[in-house]
Formats: sequence, structure tokens, C-alpha cells
Amino acid sequence: MFRRKHASHFNSSDAEQRQAKINKLKSALGPLSARGEKYCSEACLTRYLEARNWNVTKSKKMLEESLEWRAAYRPEDIRWPDVDVEAETGKMSRASFRDKEGRTVVIMRPTKENTTSHDGQIRVLVYVLENAILSLPEGQEKMVWLIDFTGWTMAHATPIKTARESTSILQNYYPERLSTAFLFNPPKVFEAFYKAVKYFLDPRSIEKVNFVYLKDEESMKVLYRCIDPEVLPVDFGGRNNVLYNHEEYTKLMLEDDIKTSSFWADDAKPVNRVANGTLVADVRPQSPLIAAKAS
Repeated sequence: MFRRKHASHFNSSDAEQRQAKINKLKSALGPLSARGEKYCSEACLTRYLEARNWNVTKSKKMLEESLEWRAAYRPEDIRWPDVDVEAETGKMSRASFRDKEGRTVVIMRPTKENTTSHDGQIRVLVYVLENAILSLPEGQEKMVWLIDFTGWTMAHATPIKTARESTSILQNYYPERLSTAFLFNPPKVFEAFYKAVKYFLDPRSIEKVNFVYLKDEESMKVLYRCIDPEVLPVDFGGRNNVLYNHEEYTKLMLEDDIKTSSFWADDAKPVNRVANGTLVADVRPQSPLIAAKAS
């Protein structure tokens, strides 16, 4: 009789086993570009491993696809003047407050959609994600989404093409970046649209979605457990009278663009552009970087 070889069981809570997986993934990636090295921090490798249940082979494939996408799309080179027109109404922005754990909060207001440009809408999404990530405090890898559906109708529905690409980018190129998403005051008609979008979501993402309603005290408690009512905007059931001001937000983003340029400076050539009379530190694409393992 042949004895069955017992497979070793991975324990994700075991620090030594986790580190061994991280080291194995790092080694499997091979040589990377300067930006690839910066992107593939230990925290990054951990996120990709978590997204693929600590399977090194699957994590490697996912990470290499992300690196290829970043080399082609160059999300770190998008600057505020590139997306300013998309953000004029405050339809998507980084909040001025954080959640109770210090995580970045991204506010979305689908009813304030102001363009029909698929490329523009994807570009502003990526810009806000990159900005939110760079704004995370040390030790934090995830962000919170606060999406206001008050007054939403099917006329505000995102085109399926844009919704599909958005979810693909979020799940495949920004894995384990979302801590939780609050869908605030979604109307009944939204349920049909959500069912269509839900088709493109993986189970892990679906678990992070919370429907909250201003008139439902129990659901609001879920939101308050994450974000202090004192800093939460009034229109989300909080006590903060803050409103989106595009001029002020523009100044903040122009300052953040300089920080972004500095962060990725190892593999970038700074150039100055003028935006609304202000000098902006910028990085324009040169030749595409080969960030994945050389074949």
C-alpha cells in the first residue's frame, strides 16, 4: 500500500508561514524596474497573496498582470490637470476626514456625474485611488468608500462598459485596498442596477458592501461604528457641515501632485506645467516601463 503524502496546511495567522510565502513570491517575480520595486513592497505582496488565498502561483500571475497594466496605463503619472474637468462637481473626491482607524475615506456622489466620457471617468477613478493610497497613514493599506445615492435614478446609472472596467481595475489592480463600502440611501430602483454590477464583483468585494439608510437607525449604527458622526458630513447623517469646494480641493490636489512626483521620483523626470496659473510638478510618460519579470 502506498501512503498518501500529507499536504502541509498553511496558517495565515502564523507570522513565519506568512513571511515564507512573501519571500517566495518576491523571489518568483525576479528583476523589476525601479517603479516595480517601489510598488512591490512587502505590504503589497501581502495584499496580493491575501487576494489569492496565499497561493503564490496565482498571486504572482495577478501581480504581474497589475505591473503590466501599470507600465501601460501609468496611473502614477496622472495629474490633477488631467482630471480636473471630471471632478468639477465633486462626484468623486478624497474626504477631508478619516474613519476611526485613520483610514482614507473616498466620497462618491453618482448623481453629480458631469460627463459621458468613458476614458475620463476611468481616469479620474484611478487618480482618486492613487491619491487615496498615497494619503494612507503608515500601517494602513485599505480605504473606506462612502457613496451617496440620495436622489439616484436609472438616469444616473453608470454605463455597463464603464462599470465593468471600473470593477475590473479595482479588483485586479487594487486588490485588498477596500476595507468597507457604504451605499448611502440607495433607492429601490438601484437594486436592479446593483444586481447587474454585482455580477462583476467577487465574493470578497460583495462582503464589504453595506447598505445604510438615514431613516434606519440600525444601519446608521454600522456607519457610525466606522466614521465618527462628528466628522461625518451632515448629508450622510453626521454633524459636519463640510461641503465640497472645487477651488479649495484643486489647491489640495496640486500640492498632492508634487508629493506623488516625489514619491515616484526614482523613475521619473519632473517637468513643470502651468495649471490655472500655478506651476505643477509633473511626470509625463516616457517609454513604457517593463515592470513585470523579463521573459
